[in-house]
Amino acid sequence: MVQPQKIKKKRGKLDYVIYFVVLPLIVLLILFSTITKVGAIPNYLNIGFLTPDNYTRCNNTILPCEFNNRRDDFMMRPLKPIIYLYPTTETNVNVKLEYKGEIFADYPKYDESISGWNVKAYPDGKVINSDGKEYSYIFWEGDPSASINWDLSTGFVVKGEDTVEFLQNTLSNMGLTPKEYNEFIVYWYPKMKVNKYNLIHFADEEYTNLAKLTVTPAPDSELRVFMVYKALNEKIDIQAQVIKPFERKGFSVVEWGGSELGK
Repeated sequence: MVQPQKIKKKRGKLDYVIYFVVLPLIVLLILFSTITKVGAIPNYLNIGFLTPDNYTRCNNTILPCEFNNRRDDFMMRPLKPIIYLYPTTETNVNVKLEYKGEIFADYPKYDESISGWNVKAYPDGKVINSDGKEYSYIFWEGDPSASINWDLSTGFVVKGEDTVEFLQNTLSNMGLTPKEYNEFIVYWYPKMKVNKYNLIHFADEEYTNLAKLTVTPAPDSELRVFMVYKALNEKIDIQAQVIKPFERKGFSVVEWGGSELGK
């Protein structure tokens, strides 16, 4: 008995659409939903159920707020405060730093037992630390233990591309030497030039209360320059900050540092 042959059904256009368009789209949507749900990529479509578990939309990102808070804390860190010592003669000096937070970088090493450094300082600024090694200055960075309410009611709004000229003039007027303000600019300019504008303020008691510095023997003159700045997309009006000139006399201590505030 001859078996009847099966008739092959010819696929129509709808079949091709289902197999080659609809099904791949479904697979892509499932894949997108899965990796979005676990937080691997941002929730571009802003669909509620795709928000990862234990995550909260924070600052228009899919990252957890606690991450952004840590980032804001990082942006408010005192960055690269460096301390120059200029005695009139070779002098043994104790530098005590009482910082309201945790010091996480230091050069030379911060001595916890004395809350600072014991060094031999020279008139040209070089120091010999207790480890017997020579340093150009004392450097430290730290994490504050609490948020800092920086006063930005006065300051300067400067184009990113004009940062060098502004800092050269302003820091010179404040009393920094070319060597000191050149080292300041080399560190901060690359971070600031990429911004359209920078709101710049030079902090006073907010910083000195955060990082109390005691130098023994007591210096005859002391200058602590701490710049706080915030990137801006547009220029704003702000009351100009009064810059007070610094007069060096006798044993001088000079410090500079800064902090970038989050957007």
